[in-house]
Amino acid sequence: MAVTRIPIPTWAKVKKTDNRLELSLSEIDLSVRTVNFLEENNIFTVGDLLDCPADRLLQIKNVGLTTLESMYAALEKIGFYRVSARPSEEQTEGGFSLLRSEEG
Repeated sequence: MAVTRIPIPTWAKVKKTDNRLELSLSEIDLSVRTVNFLEENNIFTVGDLLDCPADRLLQIKNVGLTTLESMYAALEKIGFYRVSARPSEEQTEGGFSLLRSEEG
């Protein structure tokens, strides 16, 4: 670790970043069609997708329950799981369940 004249706070030394949130949607297991209509609706990264509630996704043209399930499956492959599948770690935002990492 580099030596600095200004002390680095402990929280900054142990802060762990999750690069999976910055992954492009084209880098996870989604169809090209799905990636295209998500990007048309300003959803470009895994972080953007996780921040988007299910009801908003279902309002996008050509997104139905099957497409939504394929999005959830792609997120599960990179370690993000639906809270409803893991009720002991339930976290909600705006009344909708969020996906969270198994590690976080």
